[in-house]
Amino acid sequence: MTAVEPRTLPMTRTTPFDPPAELAQMPPISRLLYPDGHVGWLVTSHELAKEVLADKRFSSRFELRRFPISRGGEPFKPQEAQPGFFIGMDAPDHTQLRKLLTGQFTVRRMRQLEPRIEEITRDRISAMRAHGSPVDLVQEFALPIPSLVICELLGVDYADRDEFQTQTARLLNLELKQAETMAARDAVNDFMLRLVRQKRLKPADDIMSGLVQHDELTDEVLAGMGFLLLVAGHETTANMLGLGTMALLHDRTQWDALRADPSLMPNAVEELLRYLTIVHFGTVRTALSPVSLGGVLVEPGDAVSISLPAANRDAARFEDPDKLDLHRPTQGHVTFGHGIHQCLGQQLARIEMRIGYRALIDAFPTLRLAVREDEVPMRTRMAIYGVHQLPVEW
Repeated sequence: MTAVEPRTLPMTRTTPFDPPAELAQMPPISRLLYPDGHVGWLVTSHELAKEVLADKRFSSRFELRRFPISRGGEPFKPQEAQPGFFIGMDAPDHTQLRKLLTGQFTVRRMRQLEPRIEEITRDRISAMRAHGSPVDLVQEFALPIPSLVICELLGVDYADRDEFQTQTARLLNLELKQAETMAARDAVNDFMLRLVRQKRLKPADDIMSGLVQHDELTDEVLAGMGFLLLVAGHETTANMLGLGTMALLHDRTQWDALRADPSLMPNAVEELLRYLTIVHFGTVRTALSPVSLGGVLVEPGDAVSISLPAANRDAARFEDPDKLDLHRPTQGHVTFGHGIHQCLGQQLARIEMRIGYRALIDAFPTLRLAVREDEVPMRTRMAIYGVHQLPVEW
């Protein structure tokens, strides 16, 4: 590779649905300047993204991780993952904790939840009708559905949603300084610690009640595991329901195609996941040993940022990648990651999206934005991309 000056991560979007255009013009791997002055790497190709994510020579440990973007204008200082927060760990610690949850998120178990998810979705449709047009789709539909589902799975009282949703929003807000986000993290962790102690005293039929039966797990580890499931279980799907609906309404032919052919929905969900890629700053790994990657030598300690949006728009993997095509074969997208850290709840997210989009299309075939598209507030400075609100009418 010809030596070039490292550049910072492109962040400026020109449309609500497309990642920064500069990403498509970058080589598969290039030098990246991190906010703390570290010079690492940026991976934009689909092939190299999967290679890094599957390679045990790249670590996920939080204490080694650098972030390609600042928080509150400051470089984010690496910190060790809190107990139980297994996405910030490597094997064997990661493996031991994740294994305890794998059986809870099998395809079969998630399909057993479908009737309840359908019931929750019908209730939200009724609430939208009762509210009347126009309505904020995020508050009335996109956020409540995954929040209710994950609360029931974990045994969290949905009446407490304001407490954890407020703190989660602060945790993901990149405008806040690290001290503020850590305070939000501690608040959610305290919330989960109280839940764990309640379940020890009065277990029920939920995931946290099952986990407390493992005597080797401390309250702190259980709280960290629950924290991860709670935050990931509602923030990601809520933003896919909101932003995905906006994308379908942007090009009415997509909405009409799903209305005309319900069998298209599973593939449409995969294509929306690929096209939108709401983990929009990607993920980061740290090299533990020298690795030859895409024709360059990555040295131990080098940070490697994987741009998931760029990988999912890689023309070498997906034909005409900047087009939303609900008929496209989308197998192999990396929206849920790849390798041992691939998203544990991906099957649940798929089911919630299939049921959610179907219910909206059937109940409100004339659904449309109630504001101009450029008036929709986008989550450009949040760790998870999407819409803050989505005013719709019918």
